[in-house]
Amino acid sequence: MNLTELNRVATAMVASGKGILAADESSGTIKKRFDAIGVESTESNRRDYREMLFRSKEAMSQYISGVILYDETIWQDAKDGTPLVRLIEQSGAIPGIKVDEGTQALPMCPGELVTVGLDRLAERLKKYYERGARFAKWRAVIDIGSGIPSMTAISVNAHALARYAALCQAAQIVPIVEPEVLMDGDHDIDRCYEVTQRVLNKTFQELRVQRVALEGMVLKPNMAISGKKCVRQASVEEVAEKTIRLLKACVPAAVPGIAFLSGGQSDEEATAHLNAMHKLGPLPWGLTFSYGRALQAAPQKAWAGKAENVAAGQTAFSHRARMNGLASRGEWQSSLEQKAA
Repeated sequence: MNLTELNRVATAMVASGKGILAADESSGTIKKRFDAIGVESTESNRRDYREMLFRSKEAMSQYISGVILYDETIWQDAKDGTPLVRLIEQSGAIPGIKVDEGTQALPMCPGELVTVGLDRLAERLKKYYERGARFAKWRAVIDIGSGIPSMTAISVNAHALARYAALCQAAQIVPIVEPEVLMDGDHDIDRCYEVTQRVLNKTFQELRVQRVALEGMVLKPNMAISGKKCVRQASVEEVAEKTIRLLKACVPAAVPGIAFLSGGQSDEEATAHLNAMHKLGPLPWGLTFSYGRALQAAPQKAWAGKAENVAAGQTAFSHRARMNGLASRGEWQSSLEQKAA
């Protein structure tokens, strides 16, 4: 393991003013997104859509540091025969790959899930590295509800995340460690804070036990935020203040950077929260975005599966990438959204 090189890649992934595009939707998830815009989810349509994003020169070269790909996408070639991985590299961004294989019900823990995919992961990582991937992603899902999460679910998922991270580093691939506490419930921000604190503490405990070099990883957490069904939605300022307090309490300064998931927030909410965090003074790690829906909802709608809409889709993508790039420096203002509209 070359830790200097892992650290270089991890630091580049969270470079100031840039963030990570999560374009790693599973076949089922992208079908839902395409259904919403009236596009059939065929392999060629998925390829055309992602090629449109990766060929967005302004967005990719100025605001995107890396792209998380799905297994299908990393092996695909653009219409002109160029591997999609090369398009990402040519833009100056780093190709990455989602390596978990989804979730299964966790035995003896009703309503809770565990992420699977550790079997044969070492072999898969080797092939992904050869194809050009320099980082990977594994998502653990923790739900908040009546009597959950259990310590069992937190422990099992933290253990799997750390095993995955160790395998990645052994394969010279930077692991994105993603323990996501879902925002689907009716819980308030303080309940989210408390659960996320337990999850992060357990995750870092497991990472240390399994000898993962913290300097060669990136953390992808949720923000401390109210559940979607909560009557009292926390303000932008409260989300920013509590999230930063939580991260400072749980995330060692040795970690090069933190790239948030959007987790179902609207485009502008995800941008506003990130921006507000950068107003809270110097931070011990790089802090940026690793958004899927919050970067892609607008370009999907503008593109709508039509070749004549590619330029409009790229414009919409560039706008969202730029807004988040500014937010990752604390330079975003809501008036910039109105100007674009």
